[in-house]
Amino acid sequence: MPTLTEPKLIAGNANLPLAESIASRMSLYRGVDQELVDARVERFNDGEIFVEVFENVRGEDMFIIQPTSNPANDNLMELLIIADALRRSSAARITAVIPYFGYARQDRRTKARTPISAKLVANMLTGSGIERVLTMDLHAAQIQGFFDIPVDNLYASPIFALDVRNHFKGHMEDLMVVSPDVGGVARARELAKRINAPLSIVDKRREKPGEVAEMTVIGDVTDKICLIVDDICDTAGTLCKAAQVLMDKGAKEVHSYISHGVMSGPAVERVTNSVMKSLVITDTIQPTEAILKAPNIRVVPTAPIFTQAILNIWNGTSVSSLFEDKTLVPIYESLYR
Repeated sequence: MPTLTEPKLIAGNANLPLAESIASRMSLYRGVDQELVDARVERFNDGEIFVEVFENVRGEDMFIIQPTSNPANDNLMELLIIADALRRSSAARITAVIPYFGYARQDRRTKARTPISAKLVANMLTGSGIERVLTMDLHAAQIQGFFDIPVDNLYASPIFALDVRNHFKGHMEDLMVVSPDVGGVARARELAKRINAPLSIVDKRREKPGEVAEMTVIGDVTDKICLIVDDICDTAGTLCKAAQVLMDKGAKEVHSYISHGVMSGPAVERVTNSVMKSLVITDTIQPTEAILKAPNIRVVPTAPIFTQAILNIWNGTSVSSLFEDKTLVPIYESLYR
């Protein structure tokens, strides 16, 4: 059945390099020049956000590319206002491509009189006219249930598996996947299964938020190349301490694979000075100059998988097929040969 609408991409200011890379790849995949929709997203002197779309989007299938990373509130408001502008301009469908979903760590009430902010954000997105969400590695899977619209959650683990197989050739039998906490075991197990490696866990106990009091390694990591797997690296305190604990327990090397490099405050300096051989993050959040210059931090691109997911949504075909190597390898073959 022929597609009646054209896919059009529009971006906020949160991660323009990723949006431009997606547009460039879509041009390559479709054989049609695909540029970001001409628009301006600006701020008045008092900080109010103003959006103006300069192209006709009536009846078009619109994709807004905007992670809600730091500054989370500004980027979230940009996304909501862009969606409202498109809805009022009679776009046929509006999909929010949110590579990093901010507020995802507030997915439940941990104590009395606290909000569930992830649910509030879901309500705001739906109310703005967004009809579908495409994201990557939600902090908690149940966030998909906060929405009354379809949510496609991509995973970084298939991309990480390709990277691991490429960078650890000849040493695959020495690898040990490590979850930095009990809550992340499912995520770590997924990568361990893909690369056929054993799994270990670092059990941590916190005295208060942001501080780790004690860490215990569950599993034998002696002479192993440990790969710590997690979804978010914020200040990198826990990550660097876990790496040190693993080395103290006899690990040969420690590397980390993190989906979203939030990298707040002293994070880059901590990683640079840590015992970690490498930290691999994706570009769901635009890397800072400090991250790009750090000797032991690498950034892997997500544009190939997001581009294909957008095309699959537009065509009405499977997005979950991108979790399989036979589908993912061809779109990353230029990076991992």
